[in-house]
Amino acid sequence: MSLLLSDQELILDEDNRLTIGELKKIVKKKQRIYLCSDGDMVPLEDRSSGYYKLAPTAGAPLLEISGVKMHISKGTDPYISASEMAEQVVSQGDKVLDCCSGLGYAAIAAHRLGAREVLSIELSPEVMGLRALNPWSNDLAKEGIVQRQGNSFELINSMTAASFDSVIHDPPRFSLAGELYSEAFYAEILRVLRRHGKLFHYTGNPHMIKRGSGFVDGVIRRLKAAGFKRVEKVPHLMGVRAQK
Repeated sequence: MSLLLSDQELILDEDNRLTIGELKKIVKKKQRIYLCSDGDMVPLEDRSSGYYKLAPTAGAPLLEISGVKMHISKGTDPYISASEMAEQVVSQGDKVLDCCSGLGYAAIAAHRLGAREVLSIELSPEVMGLRALNPWSNDLAKEGIVQRQGNSFELINSMTAASFDSVIHDPPRFSLAGELYSEAFYAEILRVLRRHGKLFHYTGNPHMIKRGSGFVDGVIRRLKAAGFKRVEKVPHLMGVRAQK
């Protein structure tokens, strides 16, 4: 896409032009992404309940909630890291459950890996609103991906046993959703997985994973108590992989 720059403005298309003053405002606010549409320029954020925004990276935007980054971004691209999470557990033809989907990058990656069906669950309507405006999330509309708004902890109870081949679980931090790190929830994941089904569970903080910690070791203990086997740390993805 080519853009026309004059001494007075940046011309995006016939309807959208940015003046020098507007460009200076954008430069000052480096950690925001703006949507230019119908002559208006607005940041891609939601302040209706907390502060949700899309933040720029060298590649795909990341989701930030109240100052906390929801993706691995240091030294990588959040879409690439989400794709690597999917690669840990998803195989051709799998039916995949993606809990706490966020911007949907892992769900899209699972679909591109050949999953026949992906169920993407996201609790926050604010996040779903932002991903609807995020071009990197457009593939969520493809056939084979089902988007559902709701609480993963509640919804999983109504799912049929042994109905998924793989699960990607990328919950918010423990202080915001401790139930998603509980043995009870892990037992439900195990229940909906088919025999030899696989789980990738993002836990965060690579230093804790490498050195060992009460938190990550607690996650591993609860996964084993729920019945998971071959539970192992995946340090570079800040998570844990396990198998039914």
